[in-house]
Amino acid sequence: MERLPLTPRPDWRERVEALGFVWHTADGQPYWNEAACYRFDRAQVREIEQATEELYRLCLEAGQHIIDRDLFHRFGIPDFAVPLIRKAWDEEPPALNYGRFDLGYDGVSPPKMFEFNCDTPISLLEAAVIQWDWLEAVFPGRDQFNRIHDALIARWRELAPRLPLRVHFTHAEEGAAEDAVTVAYMRDVAREGGVDSVQLPIEAIGWDGQCFVDPEGRRIVALYHLYPWEWLVAEDFGRQIAQAPTQWIEPIWKMIWSNKALLPILWELFPDHPNLLEASFEPMAGDHARKPILAREGANVSIVKDGRVVEATGGDYGDEGHVWQRLYDLPDFDGHRPVIGSWVVDGEAVGMGIREAGLITGNAARFAPHLIRG
Repeated sequence: MERLPLTPRPDWRERVEALGFVWHTADGQPYWNEAACYRFDRAQVREIEQATEELYRLCLEAGQHIIDRDLFHRFGIPDFAVPLIRKAWDEEPPALNYGRFDLGYDGVSPPKMFEFNCDTPISLLEAAVIQWDWLEAVFPGRDQFNRIHDALIARWRELAPRLPLRVHFTHAEEGAAEDAVTVAYMRDVAREGGVDSVQLPIEAIGWDGQCFVDPEGRRIVALYHLYPWEWLVAEDFGRQIAQAPTQWIEPIWKMIWSNKALLPILWELFPDHPNLLEASFEPMAGDHARKPILAREGANVSIVKDGRVVEATGGDYGDEGHVWQRLYDLPDFDGHRPVIGSWVVDGEAVGMGIREAGLITGNAARFAPHLIRG
């Protein structure tokens, strides 16, 4: 595993914008960073694939354990949502069942799971499309661990017979432009999979007394939402979810896997597993990270080394509770510390993206492409 310095293409902004990637710069600095790339050998890629699929298997077992033992109180899940989670878990309604495992990896030791972003995972377009276009332009003939685009199309094609003629796609109208870009990309792959769609902001969804409706009064029979489940159930319409005949993509059981309360439960079930980091609901001694169970984009995380906080981020999370996770020493390439985002679609590892920052991978982390040696 190497980090190679490169000269960015002079027209890289125009190239990525032509592919729909307008979220390429943040605070005046490139978020899409092709001034460097990471190079892996095939054995390392295979190790990441195997670890990803193993972690998915562990999450399946942990999910059943949580449901069987009624551990929902650990997750801050409201009581009215629990029967909905149980029903969705048992009945398996249509789902992409996709997500991104964030992993620590140094190219030598087994990959370690930081968390599972599987409710509203972002960094998708850049992982699936933009870095592949970069590879073909900069390193023609080389390979990359990246079947994400084709896997998503295939999954939508599998779901299409179980979905209505039109699927609504939603996200928050205010906030990160990345959400709108991600939803637009997901609509593209859904269309290639044979699914027609319409896009609307979450704020435009109404209720007609029996069903959720769009501004034109059309019933929302199926809804893909890049909007977290913990926000959905907290909305004014949250309790109406129980009576609405809407198919939710992704289903409400994703509230379990996307919550960092999953981490201590995984460790309790599979202690010393080579792909897990020690995690606890109680403060731990030694070097560790303290994380809110619902935080996103690295918000409200504290890193403790040698008994003192060496890095911390702000944000609006924390009231819901915390977990403590053993600190993983990310490889350091002159201040650039990469986190592997390993994508999974219905249990299959299909590709990866890399974001690099400091000790905490937050919203300012930059995306760097990768290639396979030889």
